[in-house]
Amino acid sequence: MGSTIIHVDMDAFYASVEQRDNPSLRGKPVIVGGHHRRGVVLAASYEVRPFGVRSAMPMAHALRLAPQARVLPPRFAAYVEASEQVFAIFDAFTPLVEALSLDEAFLDVGASLGLFGGAERLAALIRARIAREVGLPASAGIAATKFVAKIASDLAKPNGQRRVAEEDTASFLAALPISRLWGVGKKTEAFLLRQEIRTIGDLASRDPAWLQRQLGRGGRHLWDLSRGIDPRPVVPDRLAKSIGAEETFDEDRQGTDAVTAAIHAQSLRVARRLRRAGLKSAVVQLKLKFSDFKLLTRRTTLEQPTDDGQQIYRTAFALLERLNPKQKIRLTGVSAQGLRRGGGQLNLLEPQPRRQDLLNAALDRIADKFGSDAISTADLTDPHSER
Repeated sequence: MGSTIIHVDMDAFYASVEQRDNPSLRGKPVIVGGHHRRGVVLAASYEVRPFGVRSAMPMAHALRLAPQARVLPPRFAAYVEASEQVFAIFDAFTPLVEALSLDEAFLDVGASLGLFGGAERLAALIRARIAREVGLPASAGIAATKFVAKIASDLAKPNGQRRVAEEDTASFLAALPISRLWGVGKKTEAFLLRQEIRTIGDLASRDPAWLQRQLGRGGRHLWDLSRGIDPRPVVPDRLAKSIGAEETFDEDRQGTDAVTAAIHAQSLRVARRLRRAGLKSAVVQLKLKFSDFKLLTRRTTLEQPTDDGQQIYRTAFALLERLNPKQKIRLTGVSAQGLRRGGGQLNLLEPQPRRQDLLNAALDRIADKFGSDAISTADLTDPHSER
């Protein structure tokens, strides 16, 4: 029997948190983002999307499309708090949770199905608890593989769920546009369209050896995905060799200012996951994928291992500044590597806990009891001082 994987994705996460916390915004077009002239859209509520507003769009352009929209600065403390509440719900259903970002995760629920009456009921229970306890909408995709579960959740949005039975995987994928395949960017899509490969089913019918000759090793990978072959397991933090968070933007972003907020949020999420797993990181890595799908990574070894989100963020941002990318950016990611246990009894030769370690532990205890808005650091409170 194969795996049963649920991909849960929060709907318009930042904007939904704002609408939850301010009832007057519910049902209204809401944009979360930066400066009206120089900033970019970080999140767009579903009410503003019919006007053509999307995340990563320049704010000035978004406001020309939807001048009536309410624009709000980001409140990262509120988003981190909501994320932690959501992930606590995931943990109540399965220990096999792999976080992708603040607002989405894969869950391997194979061992939990008997307890909750099947995968569809389990997904519905998870979404209902998120709605009841966190006050936010979530969509879910259910499948035998990560790739198919992710597509299913995308197609279920907003606030829905979709199951793809293992035996229906090939037929489910066949009619979808080729752009739905992971790894198919604009250039690869253009090449495939020239070969009259328009759907995933078209690609699945081609010779994998020919695809590999044309596209390199990635050609075989795309062929495997087109047939629903994705053997990657769900890897929870405690078993991972690295802990990361990344985001593929709906639209490519230009310049360091356009991706700083995403890197900030990713750093905070990585740090909270480190602390929950009892781990510290000796290496911080920044990952960038550009509009031409070129992938670039840079890493730094820290003087002392850390689980501090601000230190991870400062390190990742320094790597970003050093790179100073000019190309449009499709994805950013921050990962903690060189993991080691952060707990345990100290001996006389080990250094005493740093003040920041003690502060983080105290902040976590306060956040667990009262919510992260009860106390926070200045750069999270003030959206204009992220750096």
